[in-house]
Amino acid sequence: MCGITGFVDVSRSRGTEELERIARLMADQMVHRGPDDQGCFADPESGVAFGFRRLAIIDVTPAGHQPMQSACGRWVIVFNGEIYNAEDMRREAARPGLNFRGHSDTEVLLESIARIGVEPTLSRAIGMFAFAVHDRQTRLTWFARDRLGKKPLYIGQFGRTCMFGSELRSLRVHPDFKAELNPQAIAAFTRFGYIPHPLSIYRNVRQLDPGGWVRLDADGELTTGFYWRVEDVAANAMQAGIPATEDNPIDALERLLADSVKRRMVSDVPLGAFLSGGIDSSLVVALMQAQSSEPVNTFSIGFDVDGYDEAPHARAVAAHLGTRHREFYVSPAEALAVVPKLPEIYDEPFADSSQIPTYIVSKLARQHVTVALSGDGGDESFAGYGRYAQARAMTTARPMAPLLGPAASDGLRALQSGALALLRRAGVGNWAARGENWLARADATTFEHRYMLLASQGRPPIEFLVNPEEQLAPIWGGSLAPRYADPVQRAQIIDFLTYLPGDILTKVDRASMAVSLEVRAPILDHRVVEMAWRLPHHLKVRGADTKWALRQVLYKYVPRGMVDRPKMGFGIPIDRWLRGPLREWAEALIDERRLEQEGIFAARAVRAMWSRHLSGETWAYPIWCILMFQAWRERWL
Repeated sequence: MCGITGFVDVSRSRGTEELERIARLMADQMVHRGPDDQGCFADPESGVAFGFRRLAIIDVTPAGHQPMQSACGRWVIVFNGEIYNAEDMRREAARPGLNFRGHSDTEVLLESIARIGVEPTLSRAIGMFAFAVHDRQTRLTWFARDRLGKKPLYIGQFGRTCMFGSELRSLRVHPDFKAELNPQAIAAFTRFGYIPHPLSIYRNVRQLDPGGWVRLDADGELTTGFYWRVEDVAANAMQAGIPATEDNPIDALERLLADSVKRRMVSDVPLGAFLSGGIDSSLVVALMQAQSSEPVNTFSIGFDVDGYDEAPHARAVAAHLGTRHREFYVSPAEALAVVPKLPEIYDEPFADSSQIPTYIVSKLARQHVTVALSGDGGDESFAGYGRYAQARAMTTARPMAPLLGPAASDGLRALQSGALALLRRAGVGNWAARGENWLARADATTFEHRYMLLASQGRPPIEFLVNPEEQLAPIWGGSLAPRYADPVQRAQIIDFLTYLPGDILTKVDRASMAVSLEVRAPILDHRVVEMAWRLPHHLKVRGADTKWALRQVLYKYVPRGMVDRPKMGFGIPIDRWLRGPLREWAEALIDERRLEQEGIFAARAVRAMWSRHLSGETWAYPIWCILMFQAWRERWL
């Protein structure tokens, strides 16, 4: 795992020394992503400069050094990630006269590109990655990202300069960069707690789409495309169904998951896994232990707070499987000590409070291993979220406002708002937030819009932004109804396009890379995702059991009673902490005069919401969003 960055000066006005100086400066902002090695490449004839920081995982020798040039000298690459079928691709890339320098997957990817081109190589690769590769012959520069968005890549255009990086901090130090905030991104952030691609917090900077590529020509023109889209996978799977050769889909799923796990256990450095004791992480660890000749390293954390402690469940699963288990109980003081670090870890506003325990468990694991497997992705692929049942119910309900008329609609809304206020005063703000989003969904005109509101616990940006600019439709590209009649499938697709890469994978990438830990997600192998789409709904949800197919595989390794329990999540009591030990910190960030001077948030609305939270109502989610933005702004602007 690494940090990659660089730029193309289309004007070709900089010399080698200046190109290298800037590229090194950009790369040095990401030492945490690559503490083991650094390098740069500059070509003044094309205006290209690449920078690189390395976390050595496969082939830790100098043979894996980047930027790397192909044997023919035509191609130059900077690559972040892992290719799990590298040995298969190595055999395919072999040709007379080619002698591989080492056994790094970067070299395999590069020589495959040199032989068959960028797009065919992308379609062949199994892995998590982001890369930039320059063709010195045609002066084309390609950028690409893995299918699910596990690894980040930002691309910015400022005048005649196109720059890129694994993290925004690398772009910020380029002399042509301009830190102009994107109002649409701010609105999306306050709604969802993350910034969905292709948006970024800055104007003129975009996140590369998962499964997408961008090609920059010598004149600075960008062309975009996709080599994999979950929408196409879903549509094709519904037509194809389960192959006739797969007479037992559960056995076929187990074989594929076992292969995915086995490929991700290849490492030249110590390896382990996160274990919460839930379905997904327990399944990953079970398949790891079944294929390991020695106890697998597993890690979990616990909190001495009712409703937030999964450590006993993880401990029981670890004991049953025979792993080498380590757990760490986190005191409130230890968790709170992470809060000031968050703007440095997340150099773009991010407000999923589980970022705190994710960072802590990553830090614990990094004391013993350099690579950790996780259970991320099971909910999206195998319909594990409770909101999918609500999504199905939404299709039977028509928007209310047009049916009731203005007067009746306003009256009903007033009654409902009063009930929601009672819920907040009772301290069950999560239900109040769901109710308020239900009111908003009643007025939404499309399923996609209503589902995005359902998936959000935030507040409408118009309530507390001075200049809200919210446009949700571009995020998922319009209505999915013509291709997907089933509402649960449409909801899953939206989560694959938004919540999974924007929240889950962003959270894990930044938290783990902050401590130089590589995290791999076997359930998000694109082959597993594609198979999941081929499974009929009754193999995903049966009665109250979600992720039914995954459960059937897990029960072969772990007793049902050990893992069957209500979904807990990976959270912290942020609502209580905001009224207690975090109150002084929060007060400083949302001081009324400060908010008025900055001009982003409506000061009176924010202060009123804060007062209601302090009085016992629960407004933790929207307040945490505002606080994370304010803390980010304090660090980066």
